[in-house]
Amino acid sequence: MDADRNPEIRKRCRKIDTTDWKEIQVEYGSENLTVRVPPNCATIGMKEIPILPDPQAAFAEALTNPIGCPPLAEIIRAKDKPAAELTAAVTVSDITRPVPYRGEKGLLRPLLNRLEAAGIPRKNITVVIGNGMHRPSTADERVEMFGKDILRDYRTIDHDCEDEASLTFIGKSETGGDVFVNSAFHGADLRIATGLVESHYMVGLSGGRKAICPGLVDKRTIEKFHSPALLESPFAQNLILQGNPCHEESLAIARTVGVDFIVNATLDRNLRLTGVFAGDLEAAHNAAGALVREYVSVPVEREYDIVLTHGGYVGRNHYQAVKAAHNALPAIRKGGVLIVATDNRDVEPIGGPEYKSLLHMLKLQGADHYLRMIEAPGWQFTKDQWEPEMWAKVFRKVAEERFFYCTHTIAREDYCMIPGQCGLDLLEKKRPDPLGAVEEMVENALRFAVADYREKGIEPTVAFIREGPYLIPYLATGREQGR
Repeated sequence: MDADRNPEIRKRCRKIDTTDWKEIQVEYGSENLTVRVPPNCATIGMKEIPILPDPQAAFAEALTNPIGCPPLAEIIRAKDKPAAELTAAVTVSDITRPVPYRGEKGLLRPLLNRLEAAGIPRKNITVVIGNGMHRPSTADERVEMFGKDILRDYRTIDHDCEDEASLTFIGKSETGGDVFVNSAFHGADLRIATGLVESHYMVGLSGGRKAICPGLVDKRTIEKFHSPALLESPFAQNLILQGNPCHEESLAIARTVGVDFIVNATLDRNLRLTGVFAGDLEAAHNAAGALVREYVSVPVEREYDIVLTHGGYVGRNHYQAVKAAHNALPAIRKGGVLIVATDNRDVEPIGGPEYKSLLHMLKLQGADHYLRMIEAPGWQFTKDQWEPEMWAKVFRKVAEERFFYCTHTIAREDYCMIPGQCGLDLLEKKRPDPLGAVEEMVENALRFAVADYREKGIEPTVAFIREGPYLIPYLATGREQGR
């Protein structure tokens, strides 16, 4: 790297003595960073939730005693033709979600076994990867997600929201929007949706109806679902369903498409199974949501000057890492410093071409101008425009120059399109070890932030969000506390 790229940052870093700092572990992809933090650093963490000791038994129980509807065998018998003539489609999440699909103790094999046991031939079952507007899956990702046996035994296809030949127009939803949906899914006699239920910063909770919209719909349908008119609502927020226009649109579309059965899982911070919720599209999803709210909502007594968080599993590219930054906002004081460490290990570590272009536009125009641009009457809706819009929400509270993005996978020349401070500028010299480099980035970002506050005569408050994007902090008093 260019050692003189930003000497002022490193000059400030050297002012801080860290001999009394303590070590913490920060999740970074499949690894952990060991980072020193100020001694007053508070850890904001979820409470423990029991994991299910026998996942195989849990999936069996959930399928045998579903929530809000009959078991699959009864649903299949109620169809208007013999089981041997029925077709079935099961939609699954893409690689951006850590749904436990794979293996005998995973979600997918027990479900598919039930379909075959009820008389549906294996050749009549299709697994549809609900990519939404994400890129198609790679061969390696399919093996990682589902295992070679599933890929060998069942037809598995990617949803493509821009391939009109693979889509069917089925009319208007309850909210008045046109609905185009994946033809393989809609044309099946039995339609099953699967996924993971966790907090979601637009639609309140993932899973359930979201497997259909945006998972299996087309770009035209998503234009409304991801429009500023919906995303800028104060109710389009984590854990909120009532009054959330994104949730309402997604649910209306899923109802229009028609879903016979869902199977959703919940996980703890270590991606271990905590719940299986099978059954009715709404009833089973609501039950999963109740469990999620119980352990991801964490009260904080104050907003902090400096907040460190991480991208978790989902932060595999910059596009997805916005969830970590956005979800940290309730814990950070306006004008504070936000540090995100995330392993952008995806084949596209930033995101697709449309996202890169719009992200660069956000950097050039700033948060308010970006929003006005995409709200303008003459603006043509563009794929991925909503993720820079969510980044804009971050930069309304945290100034770009006080946001540090730390990863080893994005080349310096690509940082010109990314808002915020480049983590590479925090390194004293180029390092051959990626983890060590990111550890130095994070620690120096903390040192810089502490030095900045002390120069103003302030001893800053500091917090670390242990579960990154999965934890949802909220002010316990509903207002900011003093230092």
